This record gives sequence, C-alpha cells and structure tokens, in this order.
Amino acid sequence: MSTKTLAAAIAAASILPAIFAVTHDFVPDYTFKGSALTGWHSLGRATWRAANGEITGKPDAPEGGWLLMDKGYQDVNFYTEFRCTEKCDAGILVRAQKTADGGLKGVYVPLTGERGTFEVTLDKDGKEVSRKPMLAATAQFSRIAVGTPGNGSMPVPGFARPAQTLEEQQAEAAAPPASPAAGRGGAGAGAGRGGRGAGGFAPPSNEPKLGDWNTIDVIIDTDMVTTSLNGRRGGNTATSDRMMGFGPVALHVAGTAEVTFRDLALKDLNRKSEPKEQVSSHFRKQSLSDFFYSWGAAAGDINKDGIPDVVAGPFYFLGPDYTERHEFTTALSYAPSLFPEGHNYFVYDYTGDGWPDIICVNSRPIFLFVNPQGESRRWERYNIVPNASSEVEVFGDIDGDKVPDILFANQNAMAYATVDKANPTGPWKVHTVSEPGLGPAHGMGFGDINGDGRMDIVNSRGWWEQPATGAGDKPWPFHAVTGMGTGGAEMGVYDVNGDGLTDIVTALAAHSYGLAWFEQKRDAQKNITFVRHDIMGDFASKSAGNVVFTEPHAAAFGDLDGDGVPDLIVGKRLFSHLESHLDPDPYGPAVLYWYRTVRNPKAEGGAEFVPELIHNRSGVGSQFVVTDLNKDGAPEVVTSGPKGTFVFWNQMPARRQAARR
Repeated sequence: MSTKTLAAAIAAASILPAIFAVTHDFVPDYTFKGSALTGWHSLGRATWRAANGEITGKPDAPEGGWLLMDKGYQDVNFYTEFRCTEKCDAGILVRAQKTADGGLKGVYVPLTGERGTFEVTLDKDGKEVSRKPMLAATAQFSRIAVGTPGNGSMPVPGFARPAQTLEEQQAEAAAPPASPAAGRGGAGAGAGRGGRGAGGFAPPSNEPKLGDWNTIDVIIDTDMVTTSLNGRRGGNTATSDRMMGFGPVALHVAGTAEVTFRDLALKDLNRKSEPKEQVSSHFRKQSLSDFFYSWGAAAGDINKDGIPDVVAGPFYFLGPDYTERHEFTTALSYAPSLFPEGHNYFVYDYTGDGWPDIICVNSRPIFLFVNPQGESRRWERYNIVPNASSEVEVFGDIDGDKVPDILFANQNAMAYATVDKANPTGPWKVHTVSEPGLGPAHGMGFGDINGDGRMDIVNSRGWWEQPATGAGDKPWPFHAVTGMGTGGAEMGVYDVNGDGLTDIVTALAAHSYGLAWFEQKRDAQKNITFVRHDIMGDFASKSAGNVVFTEPHAAAFGDLDGDGVPDLIVGKRLFSHLESHLDPDPYGPAVLYWYRTVRNPKAEGGAEFVPELIHNRSGVGSQFVVTDLNKDGAPEVVTSGPKGTFVFWNQMPARRQAARR
C-alpha cells in the first residue's frame, strides 16, 4: 500500500494517530519539541533553557519564576513528565490571566509539597502574593463542579447562570443544613450510579520520585479541576472564576533545585469535533430511533410472525422493516448526560406460553417483562433478581438444561440465575460460583475452557471450572489468570488460532482502553495457562491498525464474514460516566469496530485481529446483539446508546454472490 493510500484509509476510518501521540490518555493539539523556547516567555527569577524536547528551569532566587506560553486557553488538558534530582518546588499554572495591577492570577497545581489545587495571585514581577485552597467539587459525574442541582446527579448552571463562587459556596456551607433532596434511585444530589459522591478519589501522593521521571495530568474544564500525579487521581476541585478564566499555561520552579520537563502536551478542550460520518462498505446503516433510550439491544420474534424483531429501550421494533415500534414499558428518552434505565436486554419465552418475553437489566434489578400475547399494551413487569451488582450481564445456557440463564455479579461474587419453570415470574434461583470479592462490575463470559463439555465461567480475575457433578450451589474450582485488566465488556470464549484449545478475547477496562486475547497453553500434565496478546492499547502504545478508542464497555462476537471463525465487535460507550472527565477521551468519536479474527501462523500466537470501522457516529452501550435478522446467513449488528438505535445490515453475502457471478 502506498503512503498516499494509507493516509486516505486512515482518514476514512477516523483512526486516531496513536503512534504519534505523546500521552497515554489523549491525542494532543500541541507538543513541545526541539531546543528553542519559541512561543514561551518567562516571568520572575528563574533561568529557563530547552534542549532535545526538554525544558529545564533553574531558580535564581527562592521565590523562583515562571515560563508562560504565549497562547491562552480556558478549558485544557495538560500533561508533562518532570524530574527533580533533589528535593524541589515546582508546579503548573493554568488560566493565568492578568490582574488590574499588572500581575497574574490563575489555578495552581503544585507538583511537590502541598496537596490539592490553589488560586494563586502573582505581582507584576512574578512573585506570589496569595495562595488560597480551592474547595472540593460538589459533583463527580459531571464536567461542572458547582451550580444549580439538576436531574439526578448532574449539577447544571443553567444556560446563562454562572456557577457559584467559592465565597458563595462557603456561605452556603455555613448555613444550617437543609433536608437532603433525594435524587433518582435514592441518591442525593452529587451522587451518581453506585452512590459515589464528590471526592470519591484518594488524593495523589504529594511527593515525587527524586531522580526519576514523574507524570502530571491536569484537566481544567468549566469550573472543574482534576489532577493525576504518577497515575493516581486526586479529588476534583472547583474554581471561583465563574467558568470564565482564560490565559496561558505556565511552568513554575522555586527553591534551589532545578526541574526538567519533557513530553509536554496540551489539548484544547473548548474545541470539539464530530467526524464526517463513515459507514463500512460491508454494512448498510438503518437508524431505528434518533433518541437515547437505552444502553442495550436484543432481538426475537415478539409478535410470532416468523420474522425477528428488535428490542431496545422501552420499545420493540417490528421486522422486516423495523419502522413500526411498540411500547412494552413506559418510554422516557434521556440526555446523554444522564444514566438510562435499560442497560442489558434478552428475549426468550420464559413463561412457556409460546410468546417471547423480555429480560431487562435496570441498573441493579433484573426484570422479566411478560409478553401479553400480542396485545398492543405495556407489559407486566416482575423483579426476578433484586440486586445485580455488575454493569455487564451475559445470557445463555450455563447449566445445560437448554434454557438461557443470566450470568452476573451478585454482591461482588460471580453468580448466575436460573428460572423456576413452575413460577417464572417469581424470584429466580441465584447460584453463587465464586468466593466473595471476585465479582467485579465489568467483564465476564462463559464457555468450555477445559474441553469437558461443560460451560465454565470467566471474568477479569480468571475462570471457574464447572464441576463434573453439575452446576450445583457451591463455589466452583477457581483458576487465576493475570493481566486481564480491571474488567471490560462481555468476554469471548472460543478457539482463536485454530489449535483446538479455547482462548479468551476481552476488553481490558470498560472505562479506559485496551483489547487483548489470551491464548490457552497446556503443559505435559494438561495444566492450563494463558499467554496475553495485545490487540489495542492506549494512545502511546502500538495497536492493531493504529486504532485506539476509549470506553469499550460493550462487546459481542459473531462470524460476520462467513469464514467459520467468530469475530470481535466492540465500540465506545460515549459519555460512559456521563459528560465528565472521569474517563480518558470522553468526547472521542462514538465508534463501532469489527475486529476480524484472522488465523495466521506468522502472527504472534497464530492469529491476529484486523480492525475495520463499521460506523463512527453510533458507538455501543453496555450490551448489544449480533444476530441474523433477514436470515441470509450473515449476522447483523444492532446497537443502542446515546446516539440512538441502529441496525447495521451485513452486506457481505450479496458481495460474495456477486463475485461468484
């Protein structure tokens, strides 16, 4: 492939340039390179020099000095690495705006010594005249720190209403406490899903590693400031500039020791872009709904006409056209900055009356909606599992009775629920297969790992072997596997490289990035181990096809190209923690990718995953479905999320038939 062709392919697929990125968490607009301080100016008593992409500051007096960019920013993500050969005093200033007396004021993040962030004022000579601690933010799942409480957990300032100042916050804090207003789900304002309120992160260590490189990541957006020192995130704090502060970023050194900065990178968060829409030539996009109703989708013949229908949010869409929809539960659309009701869906006739029912996981409870046998009305709802503590559920036959079960985490232990066929609308039987503490919120699946014909259960900690005596009600034997991340989406369990052994394919972190497959190995004694092969890393890593995206919260598996080997379908869950900066690259394109499983003896592990963009303006939710809707032998991809509900019709059978002709 020529350089020109390669560049066009990258642009067409909206692939992020991971191999050129400096940081792990974002693709910068600006990086410092070279040996000249062009575009910077100094203030105060310090000497600054540049060489080979590094900037070194040496204090000329105890109060030190500043190196300011010539360009100003308001909302910005700033990253650098710094090194002190001895105990030093350094920091980062953002929104450094001029004061009436010719000095500066801005938000200061110390890299050594003090914890927290501060509002700092400098005189015209760069000498610090005041330093005031900033208050903790009152919201977590939001890009706005303080303001008028809105729906659920998100405080909003209103279209033209400025945020509260710190003084107003302090005055409000000194007033007698009012009765807490319960938000959606019983959580007060400032608490999101899971009940975590403000200050949910431990403060980062305030001491850098001497003689070694340290990392600092600073995000200031609206009135929220978030810092991460050496990868450990601190609590969010609030500015008092009513979201209007604007000015350059500055480096600071004081005391006696010099400090060196490298890999300095910056992204202007005020500038956001939506990519030109791209749809793979292997698929045809059909939009079923333009609104945000759910994070999940399923399929089944709801009206018993022999044609699969689509279930997403509160609706089922009737095939084959999918233009007519019916409300099976009360419909409520959401803003992308709110958590939806429906997270995971499944269709099966659990009541045995011949009419398919709908399973819906609503945050914590799991509900069974019973089909009213074709009547055009809302369906009766039954709480069959009161508390599923995971954000991923997987449906399928685990115990071998040919009836699909529900795999989930129950009170932080791995479990699955089975229907009581005599009382399907009553509480289902919950079988706990792991010890407590081994059931994380993300990442799980099942399949026959050891080849004994029974379904085993996997998650990011390892796998549980189903006993020869059957599923039972006791914990199953556990086999730990390292390197599987913090837990991502549904995990694939199939033979990737064709060696006859079952492998594992998984997202590594639902709210970060990473895809990998784990090749099964067996020694002479038939002991099972796994070797990790990375598919996608972060923005500073090598990834298949140079494709990198964050928040792979949902994945599914199916043979899209008809070669007899399952493929990985995965994408980004846009605003996974609402419109906040809790997760890296929250405003990145809402992509949906197909990773074709290619068995290749020359590839690492005997297989490779080749990415192809299906669509760049839809993404995924918590779960989606890959199924053959038109019965042509090639499965479609059905997704639902903040961008709406979509069917991506597989066009590869028609292409193969045309090629034969």
